[in-house]
Formats: sequence, structure tokens, C-alpha cells
Amino acid sequence: MTATAAFLLAFPAFFSIVNPAGAAFIFNDVAADYTDAERDRLAARVALFSLMVMLAALWGGVYVLNFFGISLAALRLAGGAVVAARAWVLLNAPEQQEARKSEQANERVGSVEEVAFFPLTMPFTTGPGTISVAIALGAGHPSELDRLLAFFLGVSAAAVGVALCVWLFYRFSARIVGLFSRTGRHSVNRMAAFLLLCIGVQIMLTGALDVLHGNAG
Repeated sequence: MTATAAFLLAFPAFFSIVNPAGAAFIFNDVAADYTDAERDRLAARVALFSLMVMLAALWGGVYVLNFFGISLAALRLAGGAVVAARAWVLLNAPEQQEARKSEQANERVGSVEEVAFFPLTMPFTTGPGTISVAIALGAGHPSELDRLLAFFLGVSAAAVGVALCVWLFYRFSARIVGLFSRTGRHSVNRMAAFLLLCIGVQIMLTGALDVLHGNAG
């Protein structure tokens, strides 16, 4: 797999589950009482922490799986189910999902340093679903050294790209909110949720094919 192919595989998966466009609306509400400088600093910190979470899961997740004796097929089936279930809830009730995430994000509203990692990075921006997708992507790496380097270059670039999107959407969240009505916001969230549902089903199908072909180990 080339670096470009790995990037094209990982970027849509990360972008859909992180959903920086939809999350920007809640970020704007949470950061409403901060100054412009504080909002910019908070957006940068959340983007950096989100990148660290994604890269850690991509690079080290497979070793965690091996330590606990979890097969890649099991991770794909379970992780795909988690992603698909989350997408289904968001697809059918975006208002409830938005309210829940907003409540999580507002649980500990304090200084930029206090809220940047928890709860704004975890679980709000890069939660269990993002980590599951990252581990599944990292665990599916090729074995050949040259292809391995290209693969991790591509998926890491995808993580960087999504982190940049988080920074941009969060930094300019006030302007983005002004472009959409409440109905428009829910329409965007539903489109992202449908794409995320497809990604979750695809992950489960890949895991099921591994089992059927005897590659569950």
C-alpha cells in the first residue's frame, strides 16, 4: 500500500468519527466565555492533544492488542460495531447526541489548561470510537518494510490532517456557527453520521472476512 492510498483510507475514517465540523458548534458554546486569544490557544491545544491520541493508537495500539491476546479480527468486529452503533444513534437522534456531548464538554469548564485535554480532547473530540478506528487501521499494516513505512507515513499524515481540521474548525467556530441554522447543522451531522455508519459496517465486514478466511489470529 502506498502512502497516498493509506492516507485516503485513514483520512475519511478519522474525519467522520472525529467530526470537527459538527463538534465546532459545541466547542463554540463551551468557549463562549473565553477571550479570542484563549479560544485560539484552546483550539490549538485540543488539536495537538487529539493528534497525540490518534498517533499513539495508530503506532502502539497493536502492541496493546498483542499483550491482551486480542486478534485483529476481534478488534475489527468490536470496533466496527461500536462505530456503527454510535453512527446509528447520531443518524437517528442528532439532537440527543449533541446534547450529550455538550453536557460532557461542559462538565469541567475552567481555564484553558484545565479543559484542553479533559473533557475537550477526551472524550469529546477523540473518544473511544476514534481510538478503535486508529487501532484497527494501525493493526492492519503491511508486513514488508518498505510498504510498512509508506503505510504509517500515510495514516500519520491523515491524523495530522484531521488534527489541522480540528484546529481550524475550533478556531473559527464562531464564524462557522453563523453560517448554519439549527436545521442546517443537523443536516450536516446526519450526512457525517451516515458516512460513519458505512465505515463501521466496512470495518465489521473486513473482520468477518478475516474469520471466514481463517485469518482471525
